[in-house]
Amino acid sequence: MVLESVSQSQASVPPAQASISHAQARRIALAAQGFADRLPAGSVDLRHLRRVVRRVGLLQMDSVNVLMRAHYMPLYSRLGPYPRTLLDRAAYRAPRELFEYWGHEASLLPVSLQPMLRWRMARGHEWGSVSRINRDRPDLVRWVLDEVRAKGPLTAAEIEDDVPTRREQWGWNWSDVKTALEHLFWRGEVVAARRNGAWARVYDVPERVLPHAVLEAPTPSPADAHRELVRVAARALGVAVEKDLRDYFRLPLAATRSAVADLVEAGELLPVMVEGWQQPAYLHAEARLPRQVNAATLVSPFDPLVWERARTERMFGFRYRIEIYVPAAQRVHGYYVLPFLLGDRLVARVDLKADRQAGVLRVPAAWIEQAPAGRAGRGHPGLGEVAEALAAELRRLAGWLELDTVAPPLGGDFAEPLGAALRTSVPVGPAAPVEPAAGVR
Repeated sequence: MVLESVSQSQASVPPAQASISHAQARRIALAAQGFADRLPAGSVDLRHLRRVVRRVGLLQMDSVNVLMRAHYMPLYSRLGPYPRTLLDRAAYRAPRELFEYWGHEASLLPVSLQPMLRWRMARGHEWGSVSRINRDRPDLVRWVLDEVRAKGPLTAAEIEDDVPTRREQWGWNWSDVKTALEHLFWRGEVVAARRNGAWARVYDVPERVLPHAVLEAPTPSPADAHRELVRVAARALGVAVEKDLRDYFRLPLAATRSAVADLVEAGELLPVMVEGWQQPAYLHAEARLPRQVNAATLVSPFDPLVWERARTERMFGFRYRIEIYVPAAQRVHGYYVLPFLLGDRLVARVDLKADRQAGVLRVPAAWIEQAPAGRAGRGHPGLGEVAEALAAELRRLAGWLELDTVAPPLGGDFAEPLGAALRTSVPVGPAAPVEPAAGVR
Protein backbone atom coordinates (compact mmCIF):
# COMPACT_ATOMS: atom_id res chain seq x y z
CA MET A 1 0.00 0.00 0.00
CA VAL A 2 1.48 3.35 -1.04
CA LEU A 3 1.01 6.11 1.50
CA GLU A 4 1.21 9.86 0.96
CA SER A 5 3.85 11.40 3.20
CA VAL A 6 2.55 13.68 5.93
CA SER A 7 5.61 13.88 8.13
CA GLN A 8 9.31 13.16 7.96
CA SER A 9 8.72 9.66 9.28
CA GLN A 10 5.66 7.52 8.82
CA ALA A 11 4.66 3.96 9.58
CA SER A 12 2.80 1.59 7.31
CA VAL A 13 -0.92 1.08 7.72
CA PRO A 14 -1.58 -2.53 8.79
CA PRO A 15 -2.88 -4.92 6.12
CA ALA A 16 -6.49 -6.03 5.80
CA GLN A 17 -7.90 -8.23 8.57
CA ALA A 18 -5.18 -7.02 10.94
CA SER A 19 -5.65 -5.53 14.37
CA ILE A 20 -4.52 -1.98 14.93
CA SER A 21 -3.83 -0.28 18.21
CA HIS A 22 -6.00 2.40 19.72
CA ALA A 23 -3.16 4.93 19.24
CA GLN A 24 -2.79 4.00 15.58
CA ALA A 25 -6.52 4.40 14.98
CA ARG A 26 -6.40 7.83 16.61
CA ARG A 27 -3.52 9.01 14.40
CA ILE A 28 -5.15 7.58 11.27
CA ALA A 29 -8.36 9.45 12.07
CA LEU A 30 -6.55 12.73 12.72
CA ALA A 31 -4.55 12.43 9.50
CA ALA A 32 -7.72 11.70 7.53
CA GLN A 33 -9.27 14.85 8.96
CA GLY A 34 -6.27 16.98 8.00
CA PHE A 35 -4.72 17.51 11.43
CA ALA A 36 -1.41 15.95 10.33
CA ASP A 37 -1.03 18.36 7.40
CA ARG A 38 1.48 21.15 7.74
CA LEU A 39 0.06 24.58 8.40
CA PRO A 40 0.32 26.98 5.47
CA ALA A 41 3.68 28.77 5.46
CA GLY A 42 2.25 31.99 4.06
CA SER A 43 -1.14 33.47 3.35
CA VAL A 44 -4.07 31.05 3.34
CA ASP A 45 -5.82 30.95 -0.03
CA LEU A 46 -8.47 28.95 -1.87
CA ARG A 47 -6.06 26.08 -2.48
CA HIS A 48 -5.80 25.51 1.26
CA LEU A 49 -9.57 25.76 1.69
CA ARG A 50 -10.08 23.17 -1.04
CA ARG A 51 -7.59 20.85 0.64
CA VAL A 52 -9.54 20.95 3.89
CA VAL A 53 -12.88 20.45 2.14
CA ARG A 54 -11.44 17.45 0.29
CA ARG A 55 -10.38 16.04 3.64
CA VAL A 56 -13.60 16.56 5.59
CA GLY A 57 -16.19 16.30 2.81
CA LEU A 58 -18.59 18.90 4.23
CA LEU A 59 -18.87 21.69 6.81
CA GLN A 60 -21.75 21.63 9.28
CA MET A 61 -23.66 24.90 9.81
CA ASP A 62 -25.35 26.12 12.96
CA SER A 63 -27.05 29.35 13.95
CA VAL A 64 -25.28 29.76 17.31
CA ASN A 65 -22.88 32.71 17.11
CA VAL A 66 -21.61 33.00 20.68
CA LEU A 67 -18.05 32.50 19.40
CA MET A 68 -18.06 32.07 15.61
CA ARG A 69 -20.50 30.45 13.18
CA ALA A 70 -19.83 26.71 13.11
CA HIS A 71 -18.89 26.35 9.43
CA TYR A 72 -15.94 28.75 9.74
CA MET A 73 -14.28 26.87 12.59
CA PRO A 74 -13.09 23.59 10.97
CA LEU A 75 -10.97 25.60 8.53
CA TYR A 76 -9.45 27.57 11.41
CA SER A 77 -8.71 24.35 13.33
CA ARG A 78 -6.78 22.93 10.37
CA LEU A 79 -5.27 26.05 8.78
CA GLY A 80 -4.94 28.50 11.65
CA PRO A 81 -6.09 32.11 11.22
CA TYR A 82 -7.44 32.58 7.71
CA PRO A 83 -9.62 35.21 5.98
CA ARG A 84 -13.23 34.15 6.47
CA THR A 85 -14.09 35.80 3.16
CA LEU A 86 -12.45 32.78 1.48
CA LEU A 87 -15.27 30.54 2.67
CA ASP A 88 -17.92 33.12 1.80
CA ARG A 89 -16.47 33.33 -1.68
CA ALA A 90 -16.46 29.56 -2.20
CA ALA A 91 -20.02 29.21 -0.91
CA TYR A 92 -21.80 32.28 -2.22
CA ARG A 93 -19.99 33.69 -5.25
CA ALA A 94 -19.69 32.37 -8.79
CA PRO A 95 -18.23 30.01 -9.72
CA ARG A 96 -19.75 28.17 -6.76
CA GLU A 97 -17.59 25.53 -5.15
CA LEU A 98 -19.87 24.83 -2.17
CA PHE A 99 -23.63 24.82 -1.70
CA GLU A 100 -26.00 24.58 1.23
CA TYR A 101 -27.99 21.42 1.76
CA TRP A 102 -28.79 18.75 4.33
CA GLY A 103 -25.65 16.61 4.55
CA HIS A 104 -24.76 16.04 8.18
CA GLU A 105 -27.54 18.35 9.35
CA ALA A 106 -27.49 21.71 7.55
CA SER A 107 -24.15 21.80 5.75
CA LEU A 108 -21.94 23.38 3.14
CA LEU A 109 -20.99 20.69 0.64
CA PRO A 110 -18.91 20.54 -2.54
CA VAL A 111 -21.17 21.21 -5.53
CA SER A 112 -19.96 17.92 -7.02
CA LEU A 113 -22.01 16.09 -4.36
CA GLN A 114 -25.30 17.67 -5.41
CA PRO A 115 -26.22 14.76 -7.75
CA MET A 116 -25.38 12.32 -4.94
CA LEU A 117 -28.03 13.92 -2.75
CA ARG A 118 -30.90 13.94 -5.23
CA TRP A 119 -32.27 10.73 -3.70
CA ARG A 120 -32.81 12.75 -0.52
CA MET A 121 -34.38 15.60 -2.46
CA ALA A 122 -36.86 13.16 -3.95
CA ARG A 123 -38.06 12.10 -0.50
CA GLY A 124 -40.38 13.98 1.82
CA HIS A 125 -38.79 16.24 4.41
CA GLU A 126 -37.91 14.43 7.63
CA TRP A 127 -39.87 17.02 9.59
CA GLY A 128 -43.57 16.29 9.26
CA SER A 129 -44.50 19.95 9.73
CA VAL A 130 -42.53 20.81 6.60
CA SER A 131 -43.79 17.88 4.55
CA ARG A 132 -47.41 18.72 5.36
CA ILE A 133 -47.25 22.13 3.73
CA ASN A 134 -47.19 20.58 0.26
CA ARG A 135 -50.21 18.46 1.09
CA ASP A 136 -52.20 21.12 2.92
CA ARG A 137 -51.32 24.17 0.81
CA PRO A 138 -49.96 23.11 -2.60
CA ASP A 139 -51.21 26.36 -4.07
CA LEU A 140 -49.02 28.32 -1.67
CA VAL A 141 -45.99 26.16 -2.45
CA ARG A 142 -46.45 26.77 -6.19
CA TRP A 143 -46.94 30.50 -5.60
CA VAL A 144 -43.78 30.74 -3.49
CA LEU A 145 -41.74 28.93 -6.13
CA ASP A 146 -43.11 31.23 -8.83
CA GLU A 147 -42.20 34.27 -6.72
CA VAL A 148 -38.61 33.07 -6.29
CA ARG A 149 -38.35 32.18 -9.97
CA ALA A 150 -39.68 35.59 -11.04
CA LYS A 151 -38.09 37.88 -8.46
CA GLY A 152 -35.28 35.97 -6.71
CA PRO A 153 -33.03 36.01 -4.87
CA LEU A 154 -35.42 36.66 -1.99
CA THR A 155 -35.71 36.05 1.74
CA ALA A 156 -38.85 34.59 3.27
CA ALA A 157 -39.70 38.01 4.71
CA GLU A 158 -39.66 39.54 1.23
CA ILE A 159 -42.33 37.20 -0.05
CA GLU A 160 -44.28 36.74 3.16
CA ASP A 161 -47.87 35.54 2.81
CA ASP A 162 -50.46 37.12 5.09
CA VAL A 163 -50.55 34.04 7.29
CA PRO A 164 -50.00 34.84 11.00
CA THR A 165 -46.65 33.74 12.34
CA ARG A 166 -46.86 30.83 14.75
CA ARG A 167 -45.38 31.62 18.15
CA GLU A 168 -46.17 28.59 20.25
CA GLN A 169 -42.56 27.32 20.10
CA TRP A 170 -39.61 29.69 20.41
CA GLY A 171 -37.18 29.25 17.56
CA TRP A 172 -39.66 27.43 15.34
CA ASN A 173 -42.12 30.22 14.62
CA TRP A 174 -42.05 29.83 10.88
CA SER A 175 -44.76 31.28 8.71
CA ASP A 176 -46.30 29.07 6.05
CA VAL A 177 -44.20 30.90 3.46
CA LYS A 178 -40.98 30.01 5.29
CA THR A 179 -42.20 26.42 5.68
CA ALA A 180 -42.96 26.26 1.94
CA LEU A 181 -39.47 27.58 1.18
CA GLU A 182 -37.87 24.94 3.39
CA HIS A 183 -39.93 22.26 1.66
CA LEU A 184 -38.69 23.55 -1.71
CA PHE A 185 -35.13 23.80 -0.36
CA TRP A 186 -35.22 20.16 0.77
CA ARG A 187 -36.43 19.13 -2.67
CA GLY A 188 -33.69 21.11 -4.39
CA GLU A 189 -36.20 23.34 -6.18
CA VAL A 190 -34.74 26.41 -4.49
CA VAL A 191 -31.23 26.87 -3.10
CA ALA A 192 -29.44 29.33 -0.85
CA ALA A 193 -28.02 32.14 -2.96
CA ARG A 194 -26.41 33.64 0.14
CA ARG A 195 -27.08 34.52 3.80
CA ASN A 196 -28.04 38.04 4.82
CA GLY A 197 -26.80 39.93 7.84
CA ALA A 198 -29.48 38.40 10.04
CA TRP A 199 -28.33 34.88 9.05
CA ALA A 200 -31.49 34.30 7.01
CA ARG A 201 -31.28 32.28 3.83
CA VAL A 202 -31.72 34.24 0.63
CA TYR A 203 -33.40 31.84 -1.80
CA ASP A 204 -33.09 31.52 -5.55
CA VAL A 205 -33.66 28.84 -8.18
CA PRO A 206 -30.80 26.39 -8.84
CA GLU A 207 -30.18 27.46 -12.43
CA ARG A 208 -29.13 30.93 -11.25
CA VAL A 209 -26.86 29.63 -8.50
CA LEU A 210 -25.31 26.22 -9.19
CA PRO A 211 -22.90 25.50 -12.06
CA HIS A 212 -24.65 24.24 -15.18
CA ALA A 213 -22.34 21.22 -15.29
CA VAL A 214 -23.65 20.13 -11.89
CA LEU A 215 -27.30 20.62 -12.82
CA GLU A 216 -26.81 18.75 -16.09
CA ALA A 217 -24.99 15.82 -14.47
CA PRO A 218 -27.00 12.60 -14.62
CA THR A 219 -28.79 11.51 -11.46
CA PRO A 220 -27.12 8.38 -10.08
CA SER A 221 -29.16 5.52 -8.73
CA PRO A 222 -29.72 5.69 -4.97
CA ALA A 223 -27.36 2.74 -4.52
CA ASP A 224 -24.59 4.47 -6.48
CA ALA A 225 -25.17 7.71 -4.57
CA HIS A 226 -25.06 5.98 -1.20
CA ARG A 227 -21.87 4.19 -2.20
CA GLU A 228 -20.21 7.48 -3.12
CA LEU A 229 -21.30 9.17 0.10
CA VAL A 230 -19.99 6.27 2.18
CA ARG A 231 -16.77 6.50 0.17
CA VAL A 232 -16.44 10.20 1.05
CA ALA A 233 -17.19 9.47 4.70
CA ALA A 234 -14.67 6.62 4.85
CA ARG A 235 -11.94 8.78 3.36
CA ALA A 236 -12.75 11.58 5.82
CA LEU A 237 -12.76 9.28 8.84
CA GLY A 238 -9.78 7.06 7.98
CA VAL A 239 -10.95 4.21 10.18
CA ALA A 240 -14.54 3.83 11.32
CA VAL A 241 -17.29 1.49 12.42
CA GLU A 242 -20.44 1.19 10.36
CA LYS A 243 -22.36 3.66 12.51
CA ASP A 244 -19.67 6.31 11.98
CA LEU A 245 -19.93 5.88 8.22
CA ARG A 246 -23.71 6.04 8.29
CA ASP A 247 -23.82 9.12 10.52
CA TYR A 248 -21.50 11.25 8.38
CA PHE A 249 -24.23 11.96 5.82
CA ARG A 250 -27.12 10.61 7.93
CA LEU A 251 -27.70 7.68 5.58
CA PRO A 252 -30.25 4.84 5.86
CA LEU A 253 -29.02 1.72 7.66
CA ALA A 254 -29.68 -0.83 4.91
CA ALA A 255 -28.22 1.41 2.21
CA THR A 256 -25.07 1.98 4.28
CA ARG A 257 -24.56 -1.72 4.90
CA SER A 258 -24.92 -2.48 1.21
CA ALA A 259 -22.49 0.30 0.29
CA VAL A 260 -19.94 -0.86 2.86
CA ALA A 261 -20.14 -4.43 1.54
CA ASP A 262 -19.58 -3.17 -2.02
CA LEU A 263 -16.59 -1.07 -1.01
CA VAL A 264 -15.06 -3.96 0.94
CA GLU A 265 -15.48 -6.21 -2.09
CA ALA A 266 -13.83 -3.55 -4.27
CA GLY A 267 -10.89 -3.29 -1.87
CA GLU A 268 -11.59 0.34 -0.98
CA LEU A 269 -12.44 -0.54 2.61
CA LEU A 270 -10.37 -3.02 4.60
CA PRO A 271 -11.94 -4.79 7.59
CA VAL A 272 -9.82 -4.37 10.74
CA MET A 273 -10.15 -4.78 14.46
CA VAL A 274 -9.22 -1.82 16.64
CA GLU A 275 -7.89 -2.30 20.15
CA GLY A 276 -10.66 -1.59 22.66
CA TRP A 277 -13.44 -1.20 20.10
CA GLN A 278 -16.40 -3.54 20.46
CA GLN A 279 -17.48 -3.37 16.82
CA PRO A 280 -15.62 -4.34 13.66
CA ALA A 281 -14.06 -1.40 11.86
CA TYR A 282 -13.21 -0.46 8.30
CA LEU A 283 -9.96 1.15 7.22
CA HIS A 284 -9.92 3.25 4.08
CA ALA A 285 -7.44 1.75 1.61
CA GLU A 286 -5.64 5.09 1.20
CA ALA A 287 -5.55 5.91 4.91
CA ARG A 288 -2.29 7.34 6.23
CA LEU A 289 -0.66 6.53 9.55
CA PRO A 290 1.68 9.32 10.65
CA ARG A 291 4.19 8.45 13.35
CA GLN A 292 3.03 11.49 15.26
CA VAL A 293 0.51 14.31 15.05
CA ASN A 294 1.62 17.73 16.26
CA ALA A 295 -1.69 19.58 16.38
CA ALA A 296 -2.43 22.33 18.89
CA THR A 297 -5.87 23.76 18.21
CA LEU A 298 -9.37 24.24 19.54
CA VAL A 299 -12.12 22.24 17.85
CA SER A 300 -15.71 23.37 17.32
CA PRO A 301 -18.58 21.35 18.84
CA PHE A 302 -19.76 20.89 15.23
CA ASP A 303 -16.43 19.73 13.82
CA PRO A 304 -16.56 16.36 12.04
CA LEU A 305 -13.74 15.18 14.29
CA VAL A 306 -16.10 15.18 17.29
CA TRP A 307 -19.69 15.49 16.05
CA GLU A 308 -20.42 11.76 16.50
CA ARG A 309 -20.15 11.70 20.28
CA ALA A 310 -19.86 7.91 20.65
CA ARG A 311 -16.94 7.91 18.20
CA THR A 312 -15.29 10.78 20.09
CA GLU A 313 -15.46 8.79 23.31
CA ARG A 314 -14.28 5.60 21.60
CA MET A 315 -11.44 7.33 19.77
CA PHE A 316 -10.20 9.79 22.41
CA GLY A 317 -11.69 8.63 25.70
CA PHE A 318 -13.36 12.06 25.75
CA ARG A 319 -17.00 12.22 26.83
CA TYR A 320 -18.47 15.24 25.10
CA ARG A 321 -21.95 16.74 25.17
CA ILE A 322 -23.02 20.15 23.94
CA GLU A 323 -24.93 21.92 26.70
CA ILE A 324 -26.43 24.88 24.84
CA TYR A 325 -29.96 23.62 25.48
CA VAL A 326 -29.30 22.52 29.07
CA PRO A 327 -30.52 24.92 31.80
CA ALA A 328 -27.56 26.93 33.11
CA ALA A 329 -27.73 25.43 36.61
CA GLN A 330 -27.47 21.91 35.18
CA ARG A 331 -24.52 22.43 32.85
CA VAL A 332 -21.37 20.50 33.68
CA HIS A 333 -18.77 22.30 31.56
CA GLY A 334 -20.51 25.36 30.09
CA TYR A 335 -22.63 26.82 27.31
CA TYR A 336 -20.32 26.64 24.26
CA VAL A 337 -17.44 24.33 25.06
CA LEU A 338 -14.60 23.56 22.67
CA PRO A 339 -12.24 20.57 23.06
CA PHE A 340 -8.51 21.35 22.87
CA LEU A 341 -6.49 19.02 20.64
CA LEU A 342 -2.81 18.80 21.58
CA GLY A 343 -0.71 16.30 19.71
CA ASP A 344 -3.07 13.41 19.05
CA ARG A 345 -5.20 13.77 22.18
CA LEU A 346 -8.08 15.90 23.41
CA VAL A 347 -6.47 17.17 26.60
CA ALA A 348 -8.74 19.98 27.82
CA ARG A 349 -11.95 21.88 27.12
CA VAL A 350 -12.88 25.54 27.45
CA ASP A 351 -16.19 27.38 27.53
CA LEU A 352 -15.74 30.44 25.30
CA LYS A 353 -17.63 33.57 24.36
CA ALA A 354 -16.62 36.32 21.95
CA ASP A 355 -17.60 39.59 23.61
CA ARG A 356 -17.38 41.67 20.46
CA GLN A 357 -18.64 44.89 22.00
CA ALA A 358 -15.89 44.84 24.64
CA GLY A 359 -13.29 43.27 22.32
CA VAL A 360 -12.68 40.39 24.75
CA LEU A 361 -12.48 36.62 24.36
CA ARG A 362 -14.15 35.49 27.56
CA VAL A 363 -13.38 32.12 29.18
CA PRO A 364 -16.22 31.28 31.58
CA ALA A 365 -14.59 27.93 32.42
CA ALA A 366 -11.60 25.73 31.64
CA TRP A 367 -11.31 22.01 32.34
CA ILE A 368 -8.43 19.55 32.11
CA GLU A 369 -8.78 15.95 30.92
CA GLN A 370 -7.09 13.42 33.14
CA ALA A 371 -4.87 10.80 31.52
CA PRO A 372 -6.46 7.32 31.45
CA ALA A 373 -5.45 5.13 34.36
CA GLY A 374 -2.03 3.59 33.86
CA ARG A 375 -1.12 5.85 30.95
CA ALA A 376 0.24 8.94 32.73
CA GLY A 377 3.63 9.82 31.35
CA ARG A 378 3.15 7.72 28.21
CA GLY A 379 2.76 10.51 25.70
CA HIS A 380 0.28 12.47 27.82
CA PRO A 381 1.36 16.08 28.23
CA GLY A 382 1.73 17.53 31.71
CA LEU A 383 -0.49 20.24 33.15
CA GLY A 384 2.06 22.96 32.51
CA GLU A 385 2.51 21.95 28.88
CA VAL A 386 -1.25 21.90 28.31
CA ALA A 387 -1.70 25.27 30.02
CA GLU A 388 1.02 26.95 27.94
CA ALA A 389 -0.25 25.45 24.68
CA LEU A 390 -3.87 26.33 25.40
CA ALA A 391 -2.92 29.88 26.41
CA ALA A 392 -1.11 30.31 23.10
CA GLU A 393 -4.10 28.93 21.23
CA LEU A 394 -6.53 31.26 22.99
CA ARG A 395 -4.35 34.21 22.01
CA ARG A 396 -4.26 32.99 18.42
CA LEU A 397 -8.03 32.50 18.34
CA ALA A 398 -8.65 35.93 19.82
CA GLY A 399 -6.46 37.49 17.15
CA TRP A 400 -8.39 35.71 14.41
CA LEU A 401 -11.67 36.89 15.91
CA GLU A 402 -10.30 40.47 15.99
CA LEU A 403 -10.65 40.66 19.76
CA ASP A 404 -8.22 42.75 21.76
CA THR A 405 -7.81 40.73 24.93
CA VAL A 406 -8.26 37.28 26.48
CA ALA A 407 -10.03 37.34 29.82
CA PRO A 408 -8.74 35.08 32.60
CA PRO A 409 -10.79 31.90 33.15
CA LEU A 410 -13.54 32.25 35.74
CA GLY A 411 -14.21 28.65 36.68
CA GLY A 412 -13.39 25.01 36.09
CA ASP A 413 -10.63 22.80 37.47
CA PHE A 414 -8.07 24.16 34.98
CA ALA A 415 -8.79 27.85 35.51
CA GLU A 416 -5.83 28.60 37.77
CA PRO A 417 -3.06 26.95 35.68
CA LEU A 418 -4.50 28.38 32.47
CA GLY A 419 -4.86 31.83 33.99
CA ALA A 420 -1.23 31.78 35.09
CA ALA A 421 -0.12 30.69 31.62
CA LEU A 422 -2.15 33.46 30.00
CA ARG A 423 -0.42 36.03 32.22
CA THR A 424 3.08 34.80 31.42
CA SER A 425 3.02 33.14 27.99
CA VAL A 426 4.48 34.74 24.89
CA PRO A 427 1.93 35.33 22.11
CA VAL A 428 2.25 33.02 19.11
CA GLY A 429 1.08 34.22 15.68
CA PRO A 430 -1.88 36.61 15.42
CA ALA A 431 -2.60 37.08 19.09
CA ALA A 432 -4.18 39.22 21.75
CA PRO A 433 -3.02 40.41 25.17
CA VAL A 434 -4.62 39.23 28.38
CA GLU A 435 -6.85 41.31 30.60
CA PRO A 436 -5.55 42.03 34.11
CA ALA A 437 -6.54 39.17 36.35
CA ALA A 438 -9.77 39.75 38.24
CA GLY A 439 -9.39 36.68 40.40
CA VAL A 440 -10.25 33.05 39.78
CA ARG A 441 -13.17 31.37 41.43
